[in-house]
This record gives sequence, structure tokens and C-alpha cells, in this order.
Amino acid sequence: MTKGILGKKLGMTQVFAADGKCIPVTVVEAGPCIVLQKKTLEKDGYNALQLGFGAKKTHRTNKPAMGHFKKAGKGAFVFLREVECDNTDEHAVGDEITCGEFFAAGDILDVTGTSKGKGFQGVVKRWNFAGGRASHGSMFHRRPGGISASAWPSRVFKGKKMAGQMGNKRVTTQGLEVVDVRSEKSLVLIKGAVPGPVNGLLLIRKSRKA
Repeated sequence: MTKGILGKKLGMTQVFAADGKCIPVTVVEAGPCIVLQKKTLEKDGYNALQLGFGAKKTHRTNKPAMGHFKKAGKGAFVFLREVECDNTDEHAVGDEITCGEFFAAGDILDVTGTSKGKGFQGVVKRWNFAGGRASHGSMFHRRPGGISASAWPSRVFKGKKMAGQMGNKRVTTQGLEVVDVRSEKSLVLIKGAVPGPVNGLLLIRKSRKA
């Protein structure tokens, strides 16, 4: 069985549990995904499936990629990722994988996506620095303050929290619970927030820590 599936974030809403509690959920379109390639232990040293998600116009696809897609015979795809698979013999190239055979309510997931890009930001927004006083003659408002010592070490240590590019990075949120699966529409309701904007592409895997 495959240990992951590809999807797209549709937005957030809320649902009510049986006890009346209001639960914030992210609505994710998970699949259907097409198996494009199989990796086997004998040939590649590990078992995995390459999945494709999201239709792409063929005239916007280059010839090498189109040759790869033709093996599955299901057109071109926007999003390709490899996912672990216990037994690749269960699937053939061109097979369709849906959320109904992968998810069940109560499952714990790890969701990987690209976080929203915020551009170049200062230390107050980027790292939650407190900043200085806003009045009484202070000229130190949103500055970072000292960043290193003087004679020694005479340099700024790597990883120092400073202003810079914020967001637009690969982020994995772990331990998210599946609230509901609506397989007829390929929708999964996941408790809490997942990385990225609306229509952002996601890699959804069974949690390693569950």
C-alpha cells in the first residue's frame, strides 16, 4: 500500500463534531493520482511509486517529459512526487489512486507544502522580536539590536536571527488528524491548518510518529 498521496489545498472551514464541538478544518482535494513510474528494491534499492496530480496541457509540456507521461497513457501532469510503497506489485503504471483507499477518519498525517511568501521582512515580523520603545525620545523602534561581539569572535555566527526573506519555503506540519473523508468528491477534511495558500500543492503522508 502507498504511504502518501498528492493533493491541493482548497481552503478552510469548520465542522461540528457529534458532541457539538466546532472543529476548524482544512479542505484538501486529495487525488485522484496516476502511477507514472515504479521504483523497486531490486532495481533501484527502494520501493516507491511516482505519482502525478493535476492535469496539464500537453502543448505546454516538453518532449522528454511527454515521453515519460505517455507510458501511463493519462496525459500530462503538473505535480509529480515519489511516495513510499510497501508492495509495488499491487500497482501498475497508469493505475489511479484515490483518497478513499488511502484515508480514514482518525488517521494522523504529515502534510508538506510551500509556505506563503512574505517577501523581505524585519526581525519583529520574521522572528517576533519585541522591538524598542515607541516614545520618550527613543530612536530604537523595530531594529534588531546587537548582532555579535567586537574583538572576539569578530564575526556574526551562522543562523543569527536577522531581517531577510520570509516564507516561500518547504514546510511539513506533523500530526494532523483526518476529521472526515468524502471520497465521492475526492475531499479530505484535516483538523487545523496546512502550509501554503489556497490552490497550493501538497504531499500528504501517513505520520511517521503516530
